[in-house]
Amino acid sequence: MNSLAGPSKSNPAEQPCRIAWITDPHFDHLPAARWQAWADELSKQAPDALVLTGDLSEGDDVAFQLNRLASWFRCPIHFVLGNHDFYDSSIAGTRRRCIDLARDTPSLNYLSDSSPIELFPNVMLVGDDGWGDAVHGDFSGSRVRLNDFQRIEDFQRSDPSRWQSMIRAEGQASADRLENKCLRLPDGVQTVVVATHVPPFRDACWYEGHVTDDHWAPFFVCGAIGDSLLRLSSNFPKRRFIVLCGHTHHDGIATMADNLIVHTGYSAYGEISTESMLAIDSRGVHVPRIPTTGLPVDRQRSDRS
Repeated sequence: MNSLAGPSKSNPAEQPCRIAWITDPHFDHLPAARWQAWADELSKQAPDALVLTGDLSEGDDVAFQLNRLASWFRCPIHFVLGNHDFYDSSIAGTRRRCIDLARDTPSLNYLSDSSPIELFPNVMLVGDDGWGDAVHGDFSGSRVRLNDFQRIEDFQRSDPSRWQSMIRAEGQASADRLENKCLRLPDGVQTVVVATHVPPFRDACWYEGHVTDDHWAPFFVCGAIGDSLLRLSSNFPKRRFIVLCGHTHHDGIATMADNLIVHTGYSAYGEISTESMLAIDSRGVHVPRIPTTGLPVDRQRSDRS
């Protein structure tokens, strides 16, 4: 089990841990001056770690951007990949490059290839990429087809009749990896922070304050991970599960069970911000949120879980 957290090992229980969460930065669309301004400001806040929930860039630029982050920030950088990160390459090829890079770079941690990370005593971080897996919505009747099918080699090489089964398989593989990690956690773990790219529930798939419809759900919800999280939250009722995700570029908070809450982050091409600075201490995990794209009134709040 990895331990790549910020608190001092000499007395971790007394020192709060602060984790900067960033989602869908699309660094390839970000002007250099804007990147530098964001990096300077975040560095001043001195987070103990960064968590990035996918869509870092595209193609070969993904590795460049990860190296850039590792060179600038002097803290662990935990990340998962989003669909854009696989563009102009294959799924396996992109993951292989990120695995090799993370294993060769001490501060980088690719969560899909990682065992659980201890952020604070009894608080663990797990993660996996996820995929819009057509578990929810109407794939065959949908008018939506993402650029994924033209830009990712796996789909380019496959007959469209196979696309639905392919995305189902990707979603299920992510869910299986994630669930297996959670099932191996020590009994004393009280809170699990889950980082993934695709919202795991329709109720967490936001657009301008509303949740998705049957046309978009097949590509913007990872139902297999949602099913896994519901099983885990039911089987471990005293353990809190806090999910951080992105993909939709619209923000919201969805409470799926008494011990399961999903935070979906905001993004805009050409802009970047830190979605939240998580505060972790002996009282729990605090995820402050400032609504950007119209959170429902009853969900415009910060949550300590």
